[in-house]
Amino acid sequence: MTEHTVAGSAAPLAWRKSSYSGPEGGSCVEVLDGYPAGVPVRDSKSPQRPALVFSADGCA
Repeated sequence: MTEHTVAGSAAPLAWRKSSYSGPEGGSCVEVLDGYPAGVPVRDSKSPQRPALVFSADGCA
């Protein structure tokens, strides 16, 4: 699995809560749709930190 950072990953637009996040609210995993290099993932508690980018193959 290759990991990269996403420039400007703290931008609020286009990030959504992942379906893998729990229903209890609070902390969750967010994903960015439409990123050409893979699937960026970040922690909603720390959106200013770099996101990880996973290849689409690794997310299946």
